[in-house]
Amino acid sequence: MSHIYLGLVLFIATHLFTGFARGPREALIGKVGELPYKSIYAALSMAGLVLIILGWRNSWPGDQLYTPPSWGYWAPYVLNPVAFALINAAYLPAGRLKSLTGHPMIAGTILFGLSHLLANGDFRSAVVFGAVFAYGVLARIGYKLRGDTGPKGTSLLGDGLAIGGALVGSALVVHVLHQSLSGVALAIPFH
Repeated sequence: MSHIYLGLVLFIATHLFTGFARGPREALIGKVGELPYKSIYAALSMAGLVLIILGWRNSWPGDQLYTPPSWGYWAPYVLNPVAFALINAAYLPAGRLKSLTGHPMIAGTILFGLSHLLANGDFRSAVVFGAVFAYGVLARIGYKLRGDTGPKGTSLLGDGLAIGGALVGSALVVHVLHQSLSGVALAIPFH
């Protein structure tokens, strides 16, 4: 679990620094330049993500902390495609998804964490997905405090690509990536 803790701290601290420490962030960009800053940010974020995945694969789920609701099993199957569409929308031309949520990456992150908390009640899941959910909520509060409502737009292309990518990504996760990244095979209910 130490890899998970270290990865979560690294990943979340990097993101919270960018979101909450605006003055020091701008000073650092002024000192090293925007591209080096973004490269360091990406490297630290990726290192945190890799540590979380390695820690997950090499740890035991631990005790059951709570019993998920009986319908919680379905939450990732329903909410994660929406989360993936929102995350995709963050990188595409501003459409209605981006306009509706303001910050679709954060909304997607919150849904991703929540869906896994509804489906799993073990200690390891509570730590990882509880931290992801809490980070998303904190980031959303940060945007709200700054008065940042996010970009506005009406691009049907952006929305179409976000949704299409989410459907393809969800199929890949269910059939391939979940098992290979987490070591946990999904029982596919759609056969």
